[in-house]
Parts: sequence; structure tokens; C-alpha cells
Amino acid sequence: MAGKRILYLDTETFSATDIRSAGSYKYMDDPAFEILLLPFAWDDGPVGVLDLTDPADHEELQDIISGLKDPEVIKVAHNSAFERRAYHRAFGFYQPPEQWVDTMILAAMNGLPMSLENAGEALGLEEQKIKEGTALINYFCKPCKPTIANGGRTRNLPHHAPDKWERFKEYAKRDVEVERAIYKMLQRFPVPDFERELWATDARINERGVMVDTELAEAAIAVDDAFTEEHTKEMQMLTGLDNPNSIAQLKDWLSTVGIDCESLNKETVGDLKKNSTDPTTKRVLELRQLLGKTSTTKYKAMTNAACEDSRVRGLLQYYGAGRTGRWAGRLVQVQNLPQNHLDDIGTVRELVRQRDLETLEMCFDSVPDVLSQLIRTAFIAKDGHTFLVADYSAIEARVIAYLAGEQWRMDVFANGGDIYCSSASQMFKVPVEKHGINGHLRQKGKVAELACGYGGGVAALKAFGAEKMGLTEPEMQEIVNQWRLASPTIPRLWKRIEDAAKTALENPGRRCTVLRKYQDAERAKLNELRTGGRGYSQEFNAGGAVCTFWRDKDALRCKLPSGRILSYWGARLDYDGKICFMGQNQTTRKWERTDTWGGKLVENVVQAFARDCLAVAILRLEKAGFDICFHVHDEIVAEAPDGSRWEDMAEIMGRPIDWAPGLLLRADGYQTKFYMKD
Repeated sequence: MAGKRILYLDTETFSATDIRSAGSYKYMDDPAFEILLLPFAWDDGPVGVLDLTDPADHEELQDIISGLKDPEVIKVAHNSAFERRAYHRAFGFYQPPEQWVDTMILAAMNGLPMSLENAGEALGLEEQKIKEGTALINYFCKPCKPTIANGGRTRNLPHHAPDKWERFKEYAKRDVEVERAIYKMLQRFPVPDFERELWATDARINERGVMVDTELAEAAIAVDDAFTEEHTKEMQMLTGLDNPNSIAQLKDWLSTVGIDCESLNKETVGDLKKNSTDPTTKRVLELRQLLGKTSTTKYKAMTNAACEDSRVRGLLQYYGAGRTGRWAGRLVQVQNLPQNHLDDIGTVRELVRQRDLETLEMCFDSVPDVLSQLIRTAFIAKDGHTFLVADYSAIEARVIAYLAGEQWRMDVFANGGDIYCSSASQMFKVPVEKHGINGHLRQKGKVAELACGYGGGVAALKAFGAEKMGLTEPEMQEIVNQWRLASPTIPRLWKRIEDAAKTALENPGRRCTVLRKYQDAERAKLNELRTGGRGYSQEFNAGGAVCTFWRDKDALRCKLPSGRILSYWGARLDYDGKICFMGQNQTTRKWERTDTWGGKLVENVVQAFARDCLAVAILRLEKAGFDICFHVHDEIVAEAPDGSRWEDMAEIMGRPIDWAPGLLLRADGYQTKFYMKD
């Protein structure tokens, strides 16, 4: 891109549709949609702003349109998908993603927050986003409530508040200044060509979207409403409460029948119901369980976001998980859809479509649970097409075995074995077969696999349901011990990766590589480096590497076999020798210092490695002509003409990857007219 002109852009728009619930595609399909302000800057020139509500500025707009049409001009924006779609909608020509650079993605790839404001603050830029921007957006970019004071108008225009409008222009200009500063600071960490191709492909997948069975979604909402009304009335009759769905009111009522409880969560209500002998109380608790299960939130999200052609677009956020680069869900949140285990699921769908609450209640213990299990099935293939669904089999278990060099695990995968059975067999020194000899131990093997791979102990086992299996803490500790003894190279990998990261932090600029095949010399080199040895500034062995760590002035970097780099911004060793870095708290969203360690670093590397395998599969499938609608974790969903075979998808996904020689990949799948969990 050297030598090319750069056009920095931002856009302020109006629409009568709420973008948060409907998404940008439906937002821009609204007849009222228009671009209000178009701030811009060419290269290092001054930031200008075109007021498109003023006809006088439309003449200067032609220069911007020429830049947008010119493939030799680099277009830069923060969350460029919005700009690309807005210009397509307003000016009538498509914006190829290959011609754009997204500073939001640059920030995410460097371990920084994705929002413009937070990224600017994290980088300590002189240019900072103007704080009152949200208030200005709410005033000019959204419909307003008609009042006597505003003359009954439903929209605020520039002439209604000229001072605010001028401040809005300054806000828009500042956004361009901030994104330019981010671009200049982060362009020294260029996005690999592979990732740029993947990002452009991801943009087209989001543009393609997936069709929603709006009739089913609307029927599910109606059935749930009727169910809720019916059972709320029953609870009112039994308790005498005005609002029996109120936790406070229900707690008070329970105290009158001799039950005092601090919480009314699912587990507590279940225990109270099981122990109750009074029929009325038991029924009230049962109703609380039924009414406490929300089942329509995602249906409402689907109907809110569906465009005129009934397709939902923009479901995936590229690099949504900043530490690993995995995708995050948007709008409908496809990454956490409930599973379905209903028999004859097609018949159940028709009962809901017919809004037959009576039959549903006769056939099932919980109507909300049925509606929850049907959520996936509201995604449907268009006429004449079917969904091909293919899912990587145990990919994280395959990757960690491959990186750690745990040969017996790799042999299991090579022979098509069940890793949970094999793990249990290794742990307990007896043969374990699914639905066969010692089959009861398989579940313990599964829980151990899920909980222990990244350094987890008893607490991790509890999180994965060990207590519900009836295991005591001493039994859990024994499982942890046995798992680690059965797979000694994996705990060793935790330590090796932590040592390499610490060594890199203590020796800025030096590269520390962890090899796939453990070598005594590797530890000796790291020890020598940590104690002042010289001559190991280069990678020890680039071939067969798990990852390579080094520290620059900004971050701890971790290069993966794919060539992609993970970043831990502001990483250092704290006073007690622990690794810490700046990251976004997933609960509070605050930018704060957080700790990491060997097991967590291995988790990041393994998940990032698996993500890159998925990325290779996505590119291969798209090039082979498969139209991907969305993907969930390690599963890909494509829409293909009737008669297509999922086996063809699975075969492509299972092909070797050049930067992962010897990694055995396998995908299983199915095909269906509506999405489900096979």
C-alpha cells in the first residue's frame, strides 16, 4: 500500500430504526435513512466535514465519491462495515472491503479495545473522542418524542439547535482525527495478507446473511405470551399476589408458608420444590420454574433484525475475542444458541407455527423449554436450497495434543478413537468403551478433558458439573492428579510457555520459541538467556514451533505457526514475578491490568490455533463455491442447492494445513432444511 493516497472517513447518519436491536443493515434499509455529516481527511491534510443537509456541500462531495470509486485510494475508517454499507446505500455503488483498512480491527489485533473512544484512551493519544458525542447523536440521529415544547416534531434538524449542530460537526471531525492517529500508530504492525483476505471474506459472509423463518419466530413469541399469561393468572390465584413474577413479592409469600430463602435462582427453586410437601407450594414453585425460563429473546432479535428479504445480516464480529481472534456473535448471538434434543422436531415446529399451545402443553412438561430448543430451527435455507453443516471434531483436544506432543492422544485421533474414553482409560488404567465396558467412567474422562487441559483443578471440575455427578472434592483432586499423570507433556507445555513469555519480558527484543517437540536444550537456552547469556536473539527453531514470544515497547507479542500475532498490551512482570498486561474486563468492560499464567497462555494459543484452522477452512470453502451463512465456534453452516453433500464440505475442512504438518483434522456433519444441533 506504500505510495497510495489515504482517505480517512467517518459518517453520521439518521434513521427511524433502532440500530442496536435491528443492526446496521435493517437500519440503513429504513426509508428515512440519510447521511447527515461526512467528515474526511486526505493523507495528513486538514480534517473537513461535509454537511449533507446543506445543498452547498454537495458539490464538494464529488471529490469524496471519486476517492471511494478509485481502487488505488486506501479508505480508512473505524468499524468500516458501517461506512461501506452507508455509502452503498446513499451513493448506489458497492464498496469492496479489500480497498479498506479498519482501525477497529487493527486495535483488536493489537490487544486493544475495539471502541474508538477506549482504543484512543488505551493508546494515550493526544486526540480523544469528544465525550458529549452520545448526547449529540441522540439529538440529531434518532427520532424524538413529540411534545408541546418542541411543537410536536418527531425529528430534530440542524436549524432547531444551530449551536449543537456546530458542536456535532466538531465531534464528527474529532472522530476522524482519532482514527487517523490510531492508524498511524498501529500501521507498523501490518495485518498479514492471509488475515486481510479473511477479513474481506468475513465481510461478504455477513452481507450474505441467513434467512429467518419469521412465521415460526412470531408464532413462538405468541405461544410464549399466551403461556405466560395463562400461568401468571394461575400463580396469582394460588398466591394472591399482584405480580407473582416479582422475586421480592414471591419471597414474601414463601415466607408466609415457612420458606425463607435468599435467592430464587434455578437451583434453589428446584431444591425447594423437591423438598416441599405442600401441593400448593409445590405448584407455585413449579410455575416459577416454568415462567423463569426466557425463551423469546432470540426470536425477538431475529424478527427485529430481519431485512425485507427475511435475511438477518451482520451476525458475526470479526476478531470479537481480542485475545485469540475468535469471532463474537451480534444481534441474535449465534455463538450461544440452545441445543435441541427433541424427537420429530419437524412436527414440533409445525405445532408452534400453528400456535397450538394446548397440544404443546399436553405433550411436553415445559413449553418454554420446547420454544428454547426450537430457536436454532428458525434459521432456514431459502427455497431450492439446504443447509450443509460441518463441525470440526474435538479440535481443541487435537490441537493441544499436537502442540504438546502427547503421542497417545494423537494416536487416538489417528485411529478414529473417542478421546473421552481414551482419557478415562489412561487415568484409571482400565479399558473404557462408550456404552460398553466401564462406560460409566467416560463421563469422568469428558469432564476431566474439559476442565483440566489449561491448568484447571478442583474449581474447574466444579464449574463443569463434577458436583452434580456426585463427586467429592478428594475424588475431584484425584481426577486432576490422574489426568496430569496420564498426559505429562501438557502440564509441561504450560510451564514451557510461561517460561518463554517471562524470558521474553525480561529480555526486550529477544525471541523465545517454544518447540512442538520438547528438547532439553530448549530449557537450557531459556535459562541461559534469563541469566544473561548472549547469542540467542534469533528464533531457536522456527520449524516445528508452538509459538514465539518477544517484547517490544508496547506489548508482549506471540507469533503463531499461521503467522498471526497475538498481543498482550503493556505486558510486564509484576513485583512477585507474575505476568500481567492491560486488557478489557469482560464483565465491566473497563480497561485494566489483569494477570495471566502458563495454563491461560496455553488456552489462548490453542484457541487461537483452532481459530486459524477454521479460518483456513472458511477461505477454502468459499473458494470452492460454498456460500457460508454463518459459523458457530468450530462449526460452519453453508447454504447450497438441493442435492449438495455435506461430506464435500467435511472433506475440504479435513485437508492438511501447510503450517500445521502432521495435525489430523476431521469434520463431521449433516444437511437440513432448518438449522439444528445434530
